[in-house]
Parts: sequence; C-alpha cells; structure tokens
Amino acid sequence: MSDTVNLQNYLAKYTENLLKQTATAIEDLNLEELHYRPDGPCNSIAFDAWHIIRTADNLIHFAFEREMPIWIVQGLNEKWGLPKADQGTGMTPEEAYALRFPGAAQLAQYSRDVSTAIVPRIGAMSDEYLLERIDIKPNGNLAKKDIIGQVIINHGNNHYGQINMALTMVGKPGLGI
Repeated sequence: MSDTVNLQNYLAKYTENLLKQTATAIEDLNLEELHYRPDGPCNSIAFDAWHIIRTADNLIHFAFEREMPIWIVQGLNEKWGLPKADQGTGMTPEEAYALRFPGAAQLAQYSRDVSTAIVPRIGAMSDEYLLERIDIKPNGNLAKKDIIGQVIINHGNNHYGQINMALTMVGKPGLGI
C-alpha cells in the first residue's frame, strides 16, 4: 500500500476484504458445518459470520445515517426467522447458540450485498464525516473512523479468526490467516 492512500480508501479496502473473505469462508458449507459450534463458550460458524455482516451493515446504515440496513430492506429477518434489530452484541450465550441460519449460500450473498452497499460509501466519506463522534453500544462515544477501524474491521477479523478455527475443527482447510 502506498503512503498516499487516504484513510477512506484504506477503511473501505479492509471492510471489503473482511466481507468478501467471510462470504468465501462459508459459502460452500452444509447446514451442519455452518452451525458447528466448538465445545465451550463458542458461537457457531454461522453466528460469527452473521455477526460480522450485521455489524457492518447496521453501523454504516443505521448508526451512522439512520437508514434501513440491507438486513431490513431485504426482509432477511422475516425470511430467516431471525431478530429484526439485534446483531448479536449483548445476546446471552443461550440466545446466540439457539439461532439457526439459512443455507450458507444465502448468508454469503448477504455478505456480498452488504459489501456492495457500504464499501463505496466508506470510500466517499469526507475527513470531517469520519471525525464525527457518535455513541454506540457497548463501545461508547467514538469517531466514525474508529468505529469502522475498531468495531467493523478489527472486531470483525477477530470473529473471522474464530471461523477459521471452527472450520479446521470440522475438517476444512484453514483460511490462510
């Protein structure tokens, strides 16, 4: 990456990478693999993928602009029988473990749809816009640039790492991370 790349393009690139890699990681899984949950206090592969996607979708659309996220626009909560507003943050383990997701191809398509919708938006955000601060739970008051960097990209990649671990536990190759 060149030293002349601006923050907007940097944030857009790493958001796009995360969402596309998440889609690729899960798209060929069967329902049993998708819902695999390692022993102990771990979420399923599907939950981690959904949480990555929903968080990015909800923050850029709703938290930043009070616009309806792709999740609502496409009616996925109704189609899939999942929470309308929740994205997993603050769920009890029992609530998270009980969630059942559609086929992997549908979840992967949601990731691609969110990427298509938000990556250009991030790339077009002004410096002033990125410096605006808003309150988000549970993180508190942060600049939008920090929400994208810390909550979407960094936190999302933590969940992506969990997907990697779980995939190896079901006998799939690792993701190369």
